[in-house]
Amino acid sequence: MQVTFKGNPVTLEGTVIKAGNPAPTFTAIDNHLKPISSDLFTGKKVYVSVPSIDTDVCDTEVRRFNQEAANLEGVKVYTISMDLPFAQARWCGAAGIENVQTLSDYKDHDFGAKFGTYIKELGLLARAVFVVDEHNTVTYVEYCKEVSQEPDYEAVLNALK
Repeated sequence: MQVTFKGNPVTLEGTVIKAGNPAPTFTAIDNHLKPISSDLFTGKKVYVSVPSIDTDVCDTEVRRFNQEAANLEGVKVYTISMDLPFAQARWCGAAGIENVQTLSDYKDHDFGAKFGTYIKELGLLARAVFVVDEHNTVTYVEYCKEVSQEPDYEAVLNALK
């Protein structure tokens, strides 16, 4: 799988996830600087990996998932980036994000390694979306071929139905 950032090829490190795989357990940092394990997450969930919530495309994407999450009964949306937790909290407050929980992978890069989204050259996460069912099975995966482009929202929403 070839992924580019602004047209330039990048190296994704970690395990590439495919639909049908069990979702790996990972630890990330919440907005209160506390480690949180994904094994605490139950039910249907969507993991949205973005390079930084402080960029235009990421801002648009998180806002769109926040809007859609309000209409998704029984689904929890997590956005994971390398942004520091207090920067995520500040951005969410300013953007009015209430239906998406932000998590940071800055400390151990555990999510990036286990979901194959860590960009070696940039130290950021690639843009990707993973839908995980209530049995912790990945049912949908999208690694965006170009990191600076948005995912296929309709395909993600269809995967949740």
